[in-house]
Amino acid sequence: MTVIRTGVIGFGTSGRVFHAPFIEANPDFSLDVIVTADAERAAVATSLYPNARIVSSSEELFAAELDLVIIGSPSGTHVSLAHAALEAGLAVVVDKPFSVTAAEGLGLIRRAEELGLPITVFQNRRWDGDFLTLRSLIDSGELGDVRRFESRFEWWKPTVTKSWKAEATTAEGGGILYDLGAHLIDQAIQLFGGVSDIYAEVATQRSGGAADDDVFVSMLHENGVRSQLWMNGLAGQVGPRFHVLGSQSAYTKWGLDGQEPALIAGALPSDDTYGVEPPDAWGVAGVGDDLSAVPTIRGQYDTYYSLLADALLRGQPLPVDPRDSVEVIRIIEEIHQHHAN
Repeated sequence: MTVIRTGVIGFGTSGRVFHAPFIEANPDFSLDVIVTADAERAAVATSLYPNARIVSSSEELFAAELDLVIIGSPSGTHVSLAHAALEAGLAVVVDKPFSVTAAEGLGLIRRAEELGLPITVFQNRRWDGDFLTLRSLIDSGELGDVRRFESRFEWWKPTVTKSWKAEATTAEGGGILYDLGAHLIDQAIQLFGGVSDIYAEVATQRSGGAADDDVFVSMLHENGVRSQLWMNGLAGQVGPRFHVLGSQSAYTKWGLDGQEPALIAGALPSDDTYGVEPPDAWGVAGVGDDLSAVPTIRGQYDTYYSLLADALLRGQPLPVDPRDSVEVIRIIEEIHQHHAN
């Protein structure tokens, strides 16, 4: 393999925004096949990627000569499609959430190991600029010992525009905990390690909603750090993206990483300004009124694909260990089981 022949299943936000642009931009990959049964999306895919073959079913993709498949379809289909891809002899990237249950995720990992095929998960929020900045502050010791970590994904979207997300139940991987919680929990564990105790509040605020849309999770890490995570799609006013309290200093950051809206607006990973946050959006570190702006490290979703290419072509580690994502699913599953009783 000299170039990774790649197929993408799904051309909604996942395939169109988070995957196809980065595959196209990286010379280690070729974008060969895109799966979408939606005629409008197929027309957009054809316009943007004229060298790719647009097909309407995953079966057509699995019959093609490929090396890698990226699964960006609705959450409830991830496991079955990943198994099919493995049986077709392909390396696999699965969008988060990796699976609906931890047992399903472990089953995928075991099957991949049996077949000698790589499988990994697209936990792209590990390469958000604000998260990279926070991690740098923690690693440098500038905050001292972190005691409390507050993290939020909140916005005001009273109308759900994606039909499958509006209709998916918890059993199908629906709801904001599987959607945004898969990012927030993963980030917290990446920063502070394993979790010894969990408390959560789970609610469905939308009338007739199929799954949760307002969730709070509090996790006590084994090292003593307390993570408090909010995710809410009906927040008319939002809290800070990060509010981190340490023994020497604190860090507060408002606003979401700008890579997704930039990509939606047509930005390319190769643009000089891609992932660069303006100074008026930087977070601040310090104590009381003695605060200093902290330049946000460039957002780097493209790094995921560079690491993936290194793994597939040059034998380096995968960008995300799928067992990390299984642990996230285990926590989500535990929360849902507790609230179902």
